[in-house]
Amino acid sequence: MSKILVIIRHGKSTWEYGPILDLDRPLKEIGISKTLEASQQLKKQNIDPDMIISSPAIRALHTALIVARELEYPSDKIRIDDNLYAESEEGILEFIKTTSDSINCLFIFGHNPKFTFLANHFLKQQIDNLPTSGIILLKFNALHWNEISKKTVQAEVSIFPGKDKF
Repeated sequence: MSKILVIIRHGKSTWEYGPILDLDRPLKEIGISKTLEASQQLKKQNIDPDMIISSPAIRALHTALIVARELEYPSDKIRIDDNLYAESEEGILEFIKTTSDSINCLFIFGHNPKFTFLANHFLKQQIDNLPTSGIILLKFNALHWNEISKKTVQAEVSIFPGKDKF
């Protein structure tokens, strides 16, 4: 059995609501539409998440809800974890590596620059930036989450809505 990690950056968000907390920034209309587009492309990969974990930021959680709906994953099973907002890049990697091995397909929703760093930790071809609504799907030849590494990557798929795939 392999492990699948799906790294999803939140959709395009806005600061148009005056002095609100960063955690409370909502998605723009374009963020919603690009996330829908990316979700439909992701659905073609025929993978079903065993677990979805989102940053507590509204823009990340809204992105997670859109993807969950498209993949018919129950929205009430989305887990919110502060680590995906507040933790360092290395901390997020350690967070993933401590995932229960009963989970084979993990979706995480969060932010840059941490998610670009995380993707580049595994990708053979580095990216400059994981765009908003961008998705990196990684399949690992590993039985345990603590075994995932660049060396155990079997396949990688990028979904960047509105842009060519690399």
